[in-house]
Amino acid sequence: MKKRHHLSVCVLVALVALGVMGQAPTEPVVPKKDVSQPPVPGQAASGPHEMTAADVETFLDGLVPLQINQDDIAGVTISVVKDGKLLFAKGYGYADVEKKKPVSPQETLFRPGSISKLFTWTAVMQLYEQGKLDLDRDVNEYLDYKIPDAFGKPITLKNILSHTPGFEEQIKDLFLVDSTKPNLGQYLKTHIPARIYPPGTVPAYSNYATAVAGYIVERVSGRPFDEYVAENILKPLNMTRSTFTQPLPADLAPLMSNGYRLGSDAPGTFEVINAFPAGSLSSSATDMAQFMMAHLAEGQLGNARILKPETARLMHSRLFALDDNANAMCYGFYEESRNGHRIIGHGGDTIYFHSDLHLVLDQKLGFFVSYNSGGRSSGGSGRLNLWHAFLNRYYPYTASATASATAKDDAKAASGTYILSRRAENSFLKTASLISQFTVSPVGDGDIEIPQLTGANGKPKRWQAVGPMTFLERDGHDKLIFKPDQSGRMQMVLPYPFFIGERAGSLQNGKLLLTVLGISLGLMLLTLILWPVAWGVRKHYGRTLELTPTERLLRILVRIVFVLDLVFIGALFGLTMYGLTHLEIFSDQGNKWFRLIQIVGVLGAIGTLAVFVNMVLAWISKRRRIWGKLQATLMLLACLGVLWFAFAGNLLRFSSTY
Repeated sequence: MKKRHHLSVCVLVALVALGVMGQAPTEPVVPKKDVSQPPVPGQAASGPHEMTAADVETFLDGLVPLQINQDDIAGVTISVVKDGKLLFAKGYGYADVEKKKPVSPQETLFRPGSISKLFTWTAVMQLYEQGKLDLDRDVNEYLDYKIPDAFGKPITLKNILSHTPGFEEQIKDLFLVDSTKPNLGQYLKTHIPARIYPPGTVPAYSNYATAVAGYIVERVSGRPFDEYVAENILKPLNMTRSTFTQPLPADLAPLMSNGYRLGSDAPGTFEVINAFPAGSLSSSATDMAQFMMAHLAEGQLGNARILKPETARLMHSRLFALDDNANAMCYGFYEESRNGHRIIGHGGDTIYFHSDLHLVLDQKLGFFVSYNSGGRSSGGSGRLNLWHAFLNRYYPYTASATASATAKDDAKAASGTYILSRRAENSFLKTASLISQFTVSPVGDGDIEIPQLTGANGKPKRWQAVGPMTFLERDGHDKLIFKPDQSGRMQMVLPYPFFIGERAGSLQNGKLLLTVLGISLGLMLLTLILWPVAWGVRKHYGRTLELTPTERLLRILVRIVFVLDLVFIGALFGLTMYGLTHLEIFSDQGNKWFRLIQIVGVLGAIGTLAVFVNMVLAWISKRRRIWGKLQATLMLLACLGVLWFAFAGNLLRFSSTY
């Protein structure tokens, strides 16, 4: 599924060609010593290369094996289609590292993650063209349960197709921890996310919403979702190595690639996804080529047709964008245009697999790539660099830009901290959004810089003001547009249209919150470390503390509160960060640990009263020196700093859904 919490999202490309029909190598491809270095991503070549199977193979053979070795990837599968034919398909590395089983583009199954959504939305458009679905109708009218009303507006299928239903992010039970067949209806009824935006206003990527669309396909067609897709999409396109069924059918299970976090790690287990219309597809590279060719030919592949031409064109057209000059959400696909061409596609990530699909419509070009390991780059930047290098080789393009006359003013107006619209708002996972905010800063003569958005060299990109509140990536193609919403809150429109950045208020400023939290925890830790040290010094010199019984009790209570706060923040932060890469933690079996940690936090919050009383007594005591009074005040401020962070991030909110 899609886990694009930053802009190092996924878009790569790899082609290798052994002729019109690529054959899987009998041994994994290894780097060739005599292959010249390919152009750096973002750097235009002197002229386009002819896109032949041989040239694509040479080019990708010089890039992909290097990625495998440098990023610790187990295996990669790639297919490229051009002008209605399979130009190239090849596997690199291993499907099973221990057994040294090579990746086959025809036989080996990978998990394309959220690219699965394109099949769900193709199914929706099939039922739409048959008159069985109205894309503007309240989705509750198709369901056997009710999504609660909010904002006085219903959610429609157009909202779901464009990722604008307004749901908050939710990841609990997204992945099953056993191999049982998931129950889609039960999952949807018990995991309804809160609605935090009016429908059709703010893009916020939603796996849940896509699963709702798949459930509607089930209910309207009268067929289980995986059976409907198999009969109406996979079978007509002769995708015999593809299925949404979980666990895998007996005939396909032996073809499944292992999944790895690092290629040198032990493999993980098969990932069973509860919201399966949003990301459960298993498929081979050549099967994905069939799907790409059908969409590039407006719904037809050979004698098979999965969509009418007018429906396919509608599905590929712009549906929602916050600005006419920004990339838009289409009817499921999203725009990712660059190098002078309109490009639509989709990326996808599970815990282990990381994939991208791109369609360059005017060139009848499709590109699919999937990695069975996150690797050291966490499955994102490697794909992005590969795709850009591929485009620069075959479609070199230099964007012309003229500095805006209002560059400095615009850079200043755009500066600030932004939080992504795809986020948890009502659970403790809001903390993840607070600590992953984007910081926009003016630099140079009207440029801006965002440390979280880095280029192929790992350094932050710089963006040049080229129009009113519009910034173009220097030596690149991505664009940022800043514009206020209806309430006047500044928005950052990103190159990927399934989420935006919203300016954070001062009380939600993640950088400030982390600074305050760090200082607070540091003071607490220092106090606890110096406690036995001070006792030892006093014992050495034969000194004792002259404290009343109440003061002595409060002294002990303050330090207990410090221990509770340190354990609370450390344990919850550690478990949450672990869960972001091990999503199985976010399930009922993990609830007990989160609850236990939150109880510790509640005890620490209540204990802040003792710290407050300690400060008051310190200031009214005539025996306490000014240093003792200031120390007691700093102790209270440290506790209040932790409480601020806890309340801002909903860390003390007990919730069975998150």
